[in-house]
Amino acid sequence: MKPEDILPTYERQARAFDLARAKTLFERPWLDRMLGYTPQTGGKRHVLDLGCGSGRPIAQYLSDRRCEVTGVDGAAAMVALFQQNLPKARAIRADMRGLDLGESFDAVIAWDSFFHLAAEDQRAMFATFARHLTPRGTLLFTTGPDAGEAIGSVEHETVYHASLSPDEYRRLMADQGIEVIAFTPEDPGCTGHSVWLARKTG
Repeated sequence: MKPEDILPTYERQARAFDLARAKTLFERPWLDRMLGYTPQTGGKRHVLDLGCGSGRPIAQYLSDRRCEVTGVDGAAAMVALFQQNLPKARAIRADMRGLDLGESFDAVIAWDSFFHLAAEDQRAMFATFARHLTPRGTLLFTTGPDAGEAIGSVEHETVYHASLSPDEYRRLMADQGIEVIAFTPEDPGCTGHSVWLARKTG
């Protein structure tokens, strides 16, 4: 299993993944915490969801809280499901690597998506995050607890995961003017996810 196999896998498994994906919103404490720090542009919070999948439950939850959500996913089948589940939201088929939408957002999320990238692609993503964040905009993403590679599964197909060390993530964010608000490795209140919340300083 290699990082380049991720998008074809999710293309094949989009509908099954959407049906199986937990909808309990165990992510809610982190989403609410993010919203508490997120500025509003023009009276609304504009959120970029990278690796948005079907939009359920995260983009749906944010939309219900009057955020304007733009979903980006590299799998066409996922984008189609996102549009079906959130018909009023914007959906874009694109690879997050090297993305440049030419606009900025009050928050950027890469939940359970960023960690499918190879280490070098992860390092390059922090410039992409910064490019799409407004001043004081927030960044929420998940990683592994420490540096390494792992193989997981999506509907009986294997999928690649990678992580850098927490110290390297901190350095990469600092280089882009992004300050860490919180990092909880293997958060027991979030089904063991390792979660970062950060904010662009200027």
